[in-house]
Amino acid sequence: MVTDRSSGVRVEPIPGEPAATATIDGERALLVADYHAGYEAGLRSERGVDVPSKAGDRRKRLLTLLERTDADRLILLGDVMHSIGEPGGAERGELEVLLESLPSGYSVTVVKGNHDGGIESWLTSEGPHSDMPSVDVVSGAGIAIDGIGLWHGHTWPAPELLECEVLCLGHEHPCVRLEDEVGGNRIERVWLRGRLNPEPFRPRPEYEDVSWLTDGSRPRLVCFPAFNDLVGGTWVNLPTQSFLSPVLPAGLEDGEAYLLGGTRLGPYREM
Repeated sequence: MVTDRSSGVRVEPIPGEPAATATIDGERALLVADYHAGYEAGLRSERGVDVPSKAGDRRKRLLTLLERTDADRLILLGDVMHSIGEPGGAERGELEVLLESLPSGYSVTVVKGNHDGGIESWLTSEGPHSDMPSVDVVSGAGIAIDGIGLWHGHTWPAPELLECEVLCLGHEHPCVRLEDEVGGNRIERVWLRGRLNPEPFRPRPEYEDVSWLTDGSRPRLVCFPAFNDLVGGTWVNLPTQSFLSPVLPAGLEDGEAYLLGGTRLGPYREM
């Protein structure tokens, strides 16, 4: 769990799941990153790999989490779809079925990721699917709501996000490679969390008015695991592994890794 003690801002991972809850504007929100609808179709077209679609499983898992957490709204932290540009038939169909499965009037916020292209052209109420739940699509640079900064992570965050107590991002798909006592390996999705390091932000002119860069009161950063369990990710505990987000790893100070079940693995650089 990530809590700012002075303000009570909470982003609480759901044990065993790549998702979290938060109270935003008095509502209970479910936060999910990197859904990558249509991923299996992308594998077929991009790599010639034929993988059975898990669209139904993804939808069921998400709908179950919404019911289990009694969430009032859904916030998707980017890469809702997989193709870069206009969505193809498989992913558009997957997302339409998902949204049509939500209760009427349900609030959905999509923070655009680098894979989300022109998603707002058909997903919002101005698009051709106005019968679907209300969907608010915001820039990949993010949005600040009730003390929580939400952005995808493929760009630097908007300056107003740095004034929040907690910042949430996806994009990185953080994983660790773990070895057992007999030399076997397994890959596990993890959460990354820690304080923001001011050094990478100071030279950038868009952040010159951000107060904590000089007064030392640093926000917390939470990097979400990918909701889609097929997409792979950055093996954060390997020193030779390159990160994807321009903010990571330099922008994360004292970063620690946690398994989905809640087990604290400790500083990811020392694993």
